[in-house]
Amino acid sequence: MNRSSIVRALLALVVLALSTYVVLTAQPKLGLDLRGGTQIVLQANDSPTVKADKTNTDKAIQVLHRRIDALGVSEPSVTRQGENRIIVELPGVQDPREAAQVIGKTAQLTFHEVLDQVATKPAKPAAGETYLPPEAGGQGFLRLAKPAMTGELVSGAEGRLDPQQAAQGWFVEMNFKGDGGKIWANITGKAACQPVNTPQRLIAIVLDNEVISAPQVDPNGGNQLCNVGIGGGSTTITGAFTEPEAKDLAALISGGALPLPVEVIDQRTVGPSLGKDAIEASAMAAIIGLALTAVFIIFIYRLVGVMAVLGLIAYSGMSYAALTALGATLTLPGLAGFVLAIGMAVDANVLVFERAREDYIAGRTDGLRRSLRSGFQNALSAIADSNITTLLAAGLLFFLAAGPVRGFGVTLSIGVISSLLSALVVVRVLAEFFVARKFVQKRPGTSGIAGHGRVRTWLEAKRPSLMQHSKRWLLITVAVIAVSVAGIVVRGLNLGIEFTGGRLLEVSTSERITPDQARAAVAEAGYPNAVVQASGTDDITVRTQTISDDEAEKIRESISRIGGGSEVIRNESIGPSLGTELRNKGLIALGIALLAQLLYLAARFRWTYGAGAVLALLQNVAVVIGVFAWTGKPIDGIFLAAILTIIGYTVNDSVVVFDRIRETRSARSTENLGPVIDTAIVNVLPRTINTGISTLFILTALLFLGGDSLADFALALLLGILVGTYSSNLTAAPLLLELERRYPAPPPRPKRPQVDRDAQPDRGAVV
Repeated sequence: MNRSSIVRALLALVVLALSTYVVLTAQPKLGLDLRGGTQIVLQANDSPTVKADKTNTDKAIQVLHRRIDALGVSEPSVTRQGENRIIVELPGVQDPREAAQVIGKTAQLTFHEVLDQVATKPAKPAAGETYLPPEAGGQGFLRLAKPAMTGELVSGAEGRLDPQQAAQGWFVEMNFKGDGGKIWANITGKAACQPVNTPQRLIAIVLDNEVISAPQVDPNGGNQLCNVGIGGGSTTITGAFTEPEAKDLAALISGGALPLPVEVIDQRTVGPSLGKDAIEASAMAAIIGLALTAVFIIFIYRLVGVMAVLGLIAYSGMSYAALTALGATLTLPGLAGFVLAIGMAVDANVLVFERAREDYIAGRTDGLRRSLRSGFQNALSAIADSNITTLLAAGLLFFLAAGPVRGFGVTLSIGVISSLLSALVVVRVLAEFFVARKFVQKRPGTSGIAGHGRVRTWLEAKRPSLMQHSKRWLLITVAVIAVSVAGIVVRGLNLGIEFTGGRLLEVSTSERITPDQARAAVAEAGYPNAVVQASGTDDITVRTQTISDDEAEKIRESISRIGGGSEVIRNESIGPSLGTELRNKGLIALGIALLAQLLYLAARFRWTYGAGAVLALLQNVAVVIGVFAWTGKPIDGIFLAAILTIIGYTVNDSVVVFDRIRETRSARSTENLGPVIDTAIVNVLPRTINTGISTLFILTALLFLGGDSLADFALALLLGILVGTYSSNLTAAPLLLELERRYPAPPPRPKRPQVDRDAQPDRGAVV
C-alpha cells in the first residue's frame, strides 16, 4: 500500500469514527413541520417616529420573547430574518388563535385615566381623547384621556393564586420600573377620589387599540387612596380570573410595548401526526429505496458494487452526522432531500466503475487495481463538474428560497459533499483493498470491472448511428416543448397559496367523508367558493382566500360535524404580499440558476456546448411544468425545489456527456464529429441508465410512501430524470453537432516543439 492509499485509509477511518460518534450521541433538530406546532412570520413596519431597521426589529424581538415566555411554550424560537422580518416558532401550539391572541397584539401597551362612559362614540372626538369599547361584555364606549404611560415602564407581570384567599380566584401582580411607580400612584390617586363603581374610578389598560383590562381602584377602600394612590412600585389586579385569564393578561402586560408595529404575513400550523407520519414514511422510503439500490448495484458491479453499498451506508451516516453536528434544522423537504441524495450518491461510483471497466477491457492498464485507480483519476473531472452543478442549485435554494424549502437546499448540499467523501475516500479505500486480494486476482470476473454490462455490450454490438438523425431528435424536442407550453397557456398554472396568498386547511376526520360532503359543509359555513379536495385516503383540504383564524376554525367545525370529529393536520395562512414576493423570488431563483449553470458551462466548454445544455434544460423544465399544468397539480415551494434540482441534474448529465465528447474528439480529431458523438454517448449511456435507475428506486418509494406532501415532489423529479436522460443525449448532443457544423471550432494553434537540451549535442563540441 503506497503513501497516498495510507492517507486515504486514515482519513476514511477518522471520518467514519467521528460520524459514528455523532450519530450515537447527537439528536437532530426537527423543524415544526416534523414535530408539530405553529410558525408565525411577522413583518415590522415603519411608524411615524420609528424606522423598521435591524436595531428596532431586535428590540421588538425582545418584547415578543417576554410575551411568549409568559405563555409557557416549551423551547420557543424568535429570530430575525433580513432587516424587518421576525420568525416565531412555537412547538406544540396547535391552535394559532392562542398564539395570535398574545403575539398578534402588536401595538403599544398604554395606561389611561377613564373620563367617562358613553353610549355612542362621537363623530369627532376632542383632541387627546380616545373612545374604545370596554372589556368583553361591556356596553357603550369608554372615554379615555391621553396615555399616562406606556408598557416600557412595566418591569413584569405574573398571574398568581393566593392560597389563603383562593375563593377570590386568580389575580395579576404588576411591577413597575423607572418613573412607572410614581405615575401609577398619581393616576390611581386621582381615580380613588371618584365615587365607587363609576367609570372615572377605572384605569384602562389598552393594547392594540383594545381595552384588555379596566380595573377599578380599590372599591373597598373608599376614598382612603384619594390623591395618594397605589404606591410601592407594584400593584395587583383582581377580578375572579381563571388561571388562563390571569396568565394571558399577565403575558400581555409583561410583554410591554413594541417599538414599532408588526403584521402577520405568514402563519403555518402543523399537527403532530403529520410530522410523525412523514418521518416514518420517509424512513421506510429510504430503507426500501436503499435496499433496491443496493441489490441493483451489487447485481451490476459485483464486488466493487458491494463496496459502493458500504459507501452508501457510510454516506448516510456522514450526512446525518453533519446535519446534527451543524445544528441544521431538518424539515419535511429537507428529509426528502436527504432520502433523494442517497440515490444521487451512487453517481460518482458508477462513473468510476464504468471508466475502470473501459481501461481494463481496452488493456490500457495492467491489472484490476491499476484499472480501478485509473477509473478514479479519469472520472474525477466529470464527478467534479456534475457535483458543482448540483451544489449551485442547492446553494440557490438556500439563499433565495424561504421557509422549509431552505432545509432542502441545506440537506442536498450536505448530501453532495458527503457523497464525494464516500465515493472518493471510503469506497476507493475498500475497493482498492479487495480487488488486490489474490482470490479476486485469480477470478477477475468477480470484481465487477473485468467486463462490460449487458447494456454497454448491446450498444457496442449495435453501434447505433444516433447523430445521423440529429434533426429528427431536435424536431421531437421542439414538439415536446410546444405541447408543454400549450398546457401552460390553455390550462394555466395552479399556483399554491405559497405564491398567491390565502388559507390552506387540511383536516383529518374520524369518519371518512367524500369531497362533495366536505364541499357542502364548507359552503354551509359561508365559503361556497372554497376549493375542497381529497388529500390522501381520509383527509380533506380546503383552500380559500385570506381569512382569519376564527373563520378557519368555523370551517373546521363545520367539517367536524359531518365527520364525527376532526384533527387539523395543516393550517397555513399566507398574506398576498408575501405570496407575490415568494413568487417573484421563485422566478428570480430560476433565472439565476440558469445563468449560473450557463456561466459554469461557458467556463468549462465552448459556447456550442452551452447552447446544447440550454436546450436540454429548457426541454426538461418545460416538460415537468407542462405535465403539472395539464394535470392541474399545485405549483408551490417544494415544486420549486424539485425544478432547481432538475436543473442541476440535467446539467450534471449534459456535462458528463460533453466531457466524454470532448475527450473522444481529442483522441479522434481527424474523424467526423457525428461518429465521435455516437461513441461518446455509447460510452456514457450505461452510467446514465444505472444512475437513473438507482435514483428512480428512491423516488418511486417516496412517491408511494411519502404521502401527499412529498408525492408531487417525487413525481416532478421522476419526470425530470426520465426526460433528462433523453435531453442530455438526444437534445444537447444533436444541437451541439448542428452548431459545430455551422460554426466549427478554430484549429488549435500548433505548439512549439519542446527541445530536450540534454539530448542535443554540445554546440561547442567537435562532432
